Amino acid sequence: MRRMLSLVILFCRSPMAATPKRLCCFGGGEFKPENRSKRSRRDRNYQDIHQTESLLDICAKIVAENIPFQEVEERFDRIPEPVQSRIVYWSFPRNERDICMYSSFAANTKENNDAQKLPFHQGIKLLDAGAVENVLQIGFHLSGTVRDTLFSEDEKLYSVSISFDRCKITAVNCGCGNKDIFWCQHVVALSLYRIRKATTIDLRVPISETLLQMSREQLQKFAQYLIAEHHTEVLPTAQRLADEILQSQSEINKLAGAPDPTAGASIGDENSWHLDEEQVREQVKTYLTQGAYYNSSNHLSSMFTKVREMLRVQDSNGARMLTLITDEFLADPRLHVWRTQATPMTDKCRQLWDELGSLWVCVVLNPKCSSTEKQCWQKMLKRWALLDVCPLEDADSTVVQLTINIVAAAKPRSRTIFQRAIEASELTWLDSHLQCILGASCQHCHRAIALFNSQGLPLWSEDIPTACARIDALRSHGYSDEALRLAVAVVETMKEQQKSLMSSGGQVAAACDGWVGHTLDPIGCLYTTLTRASIVPEETAPSAPPAINMDGCATTERRPESSHSHYHHVAASDHHQSYLTLALEAALIGLGQHRLMPHGVYAQQKLVKQEDRLIIFLQELELDATLVAVLKRQSALLLAGGASSGLGVSSHTESVPMHTFARFLFSSLLPYDSDLAFRIGLRAMRLPVLEEGDVDNDDFVNDLMNRRWFTLSHIESQQCELATAMLNAAKDDMLRLRTVLESAGEHIHSSAQLFKLAQDAFKTATAPELPRHYALLNASLELGLQVMRMTLSKLNWRRREMVRWLVTCATELGYNALLSIMTNWYTLFTPLEATGTVATCVMSAPIQLGLSYHQQKQLATCARTLALQCASKDAPNCALCALTLCEKDPVAFEPAYQIVVDAAEHVMNSTQLFTIARYMEHRGFAQRAYKLALLAMRGVHIVYNQDAHPAINDIHWACALSHSLGKHELANIIPLLVKNVLCATVLSDILRRCTLSTPGLASAIDGKRRPMKPLSYDKMPLRQLLEAAICAYVSTTHSRLTHISPRHYGDFIDFLSKARETFLLAPNGHLQFMQLLENMKLVYKGKKKLMLLIKERFGL
Repeated sequence: MRRMLSLVILFCRSPMAATPKRLCCFGGGEFKPENRSKRSRRDRNYQDIHQTESLLDICAKIVAENIPFQEVEERFDRIPEPVQSRIVYWSFPRNERDICMYSSFAANTKENNDAQKLPFHQGIKLLDAGAVENVLQIGFHLSGTVRDTLFSEDEKLYSVSISFDRCKITAVNCGCGNKDIFWCQHVVALSLYRIRKATTIDLRVPISETLLQMSREQLQKFAQYLIAEHHTEVLPTAQRLADEILQSQSEINKLAGAPDPTAGASIGDENSWHLDEEQVREQVKTYLTQGAYYNSSNHLSSMFTKVREMLRVQDSNGARMLTLITDEFLADPRLHVWRTQATPMTDKCRQLWDELGSLWVCVVLNPKCSSTEKQCWQKMLKRWALLDVCPLEDADSTVVQLTINIVAAAKPRSRTIFQRAIEASELTWLDSHLQCILGASCQHCHRAIALFNSQGLPLWSEDIPTACARIDALRSHGYSDEALRLAVAVVETMKEQQKSLMSSGGQVAAACDGWVGHTLDPIGCLYTTLTRASIVPEETAPSAPPAINMDGCATTERRPESSHSHYHHVAASDHHQSYLTLALEAALIGLGQHRLMPHGVYAQQKLVKQEDRLIIFLQELELDATLVAVLKRQSALLLAGGASSGLGVSSHTESVPMHTFARFLFSSLLPYDSDLAFRIGLRAMRLPVLEEGDVDNDDFVNDLMNRRWFTLSHIESQQCELATAMLNAAKDDMLRLRTVLESAGEHIHSSAQLFKLAQDAFKTATAPELPRHYALLNASLELGLQVMRMTLSKLNWRRREMVRWLVTCATELGYNALLSIMTNWYTLFTPLEATGTVATCVMSAPIQLGLSYHQQKQLATCARTLALQCASKDAPNCALCALTLCEKDPVAFEPAYQIVVDAAEHVMNSTQLFTIARYMEHRGFAQRAYKLALLAMRGVHIVYNQDAHPAINDIHWACALSHSLGKHELANIIPLLVKNVLCATVLSDILRRCTLSTPGLASAIDGKRRPMKPLSYDKMPLRQLLEAAICAYVSTTHSRLTHISPRHYGDFIDFLSKARETFLLAPNGHLQFMQLLENMKLVYKGKKKLMLLIKERFGL
């Protein structure tokens, strides 16, 4: 670099001048900017991308990007003015992507509407609208004004200033007062103006050089005018500085020269892009305060994405920003609450913590990180890990570290979220074989057998998650080629391990820490790394008009499309092996790994999400002949695999089921190798955790779902989806269809999922505009019958739906299916279901099915037989249905009625009997209805104060029925009424109704009305009813008076008025009523107000 600078100086033989410094001395020559017209003409020629750059510009660009300007000044006593000018010129950033990265969360936003809201695109609009004015560059300081008429209600003029050093913007300031992590659109507009229109900007020397050219009088005038222009802002500062300068021993006089913000950076200054640390902290704190809201989580995830973007371009602000985020995460007050209450944090918050931990692993695994930096990171991570509020690595752990607990203090501290990063900081990149892999040349490496496979490809035998963490770190820090080489080596190692474990026998071993569901997502990392190397990019139109940047290149954007191609890596000897095939193999091996179900609900949900995401990626691949061959080969290996394969012959009881993965394999292989597809599907149907437990015990299943397998319902749904796919594919092959049915019946233990499987098969078999598929219909019926047997003795809220669906399915199949379910009803349905739903629906089915008369008669006979059997077994619930079904057949109706009569004495209650009696009357069987009403009356008991009893309407109906049948029937029911009903109002109402019409109107044989006299109150049977009513009123009166309060006096007087009406129906009723009042007056004489009211109403 220094030789280049010397070459520049030799190339330019212009007069030398003194250089400005950060603490600029007052001696030396003067800095004169080159002639503006000449510079503009040369720069215009330079902007032509087809013209070769001058050696001056080439060297000045390199120096401006890598060497502090103070070092340039100290290295050479005299620097030509053109060299200084070009160094200052090229010190401003040249790539618009850098400006975009610091002015928006997302550098590439897919949605055009969202992209237009980003400050970067708003800055482009301001620039295109000519809003940037008065641009001036003084040394390493750029200033200008932006007239905002696009994004403000009123036209506003903002002053913007930018400081820069070594092609990085180190400080920004805008009059808009923007409070955000990234730069506002006004800073963007000025920066892009400097990049796109650099030759039009007035370039001035640093201010210290201008001051050197002034005499004492000019300096005094300059200072006084400056103070006068801004006296309200700078006058106190000017006076303080003047006082310090006048003191000979002051600190300001001990330093040579004076500071100049426009003179560039010092040697020791940090060279980093401007990042407002305070705003980063405030933004993170704000988002965390908002809790688990969707937008806040998205913003925090975007900040993590921004960190990765910075790491990828090797920007030191990436780790710096991540440190600030971590500090605020650990200061979240919710951590203390969750810890003290021993409750897990929310899922969204936990996902953010996981991402934070993974990012730190990437940071500490930076291959270019020095040992000093690693030690610094390690020390900081360990300090964070020792905090009490630091989350544990196990998200589902509820262990609270209590210092007062001696036992807990003696135990080793649980692993925290930073433990993997701390362990990663101990890793190095110095291994010679690793360097060989990353260097893309293994010809000179030591060819140990363990380090290469049979094809001569290098292997990397490290723990897969750790190796993939290295790959992720390489990708994150911009070493995509090295990451790709290491990914190839890791996949080759996985393939070698798979081959070596295929023949392993003995006890089934499952990985405790599976690759899918791992915190570092190793399989996802491998797949992404390899597929991105296989993407065929397409040129797309840029979001903004292409501009010529300072490197002379058009600033166009490239967006990768989803199409892939087979790019072969250099060391591959097999021409069928490519990055894409390796990505597919890595995903298949990872998804098919024999692994144990992790503990805790969060870990299991994370496993499900990673598995689903990987399968979505695989489904997006367009399978060609090469990929199909890989798919078939890997599927066969997984089936033949030993302890390492989840699709092997044996599996651990607590192993993760393969249903979701197998469904993908089945659907992908079916068009190419149906036998292999069905072998995989049938093998994956098993669910060992249920098959080796007591699934008939509800407590076992509930304990399994609530304490260990929190995603069991999801697993069972995926098992059902797999079975559905196989049923639909096997519908035209009876042997396969029978095999799938047997497998589903053996392995699916959830009645709900088995019912869903039956419904799905039914929908496929009865698809509209297609002929009925009777083989699949029979399969759905068989599944439905199994569901009925599974839920017969268990409570299931969908049972009614299941019964109706089964009848519908049997109806679609026809006569034999309906006859079968009715003949074997006792193994499928409860008596109520059999009569209320099954038999009733079957009786209406013959019309729909178009059956013959003989078949209709046979179904009806079977339905009536079923009804009688059910009524005998459960008369209270089934008797009415049985009578309804048998009413058209006198031979069957009589036994049904007799069942009701026999059950009335010891099984059925009065409500059920009244209901059946009303039905009998409605059907014209009045005498049978009367008999049932008498039986029902025996079970009715109404006390004096139950004037709203639900059986009152039934009693009125029974009495009306008896009255209509004749005096004899009425005389038979009144003794029961008097015995069981003690409520005075009920008895008096019945008494009056019996006198409204003559009895026996319904007993005439010819239907003609005959003249009959109304019943008399003083003769039987109404006399008994009247006496009972009077006695009931007397008893009720004394009962109410015992606990009466003044507020109830009015109701009591009304009650006595009704009682008087009933008393007057008797021959001596008036005397009895007066005697009642006299007794009340003597017994309750203390209730003077009540007695006064009675006297006023009744004249006592």
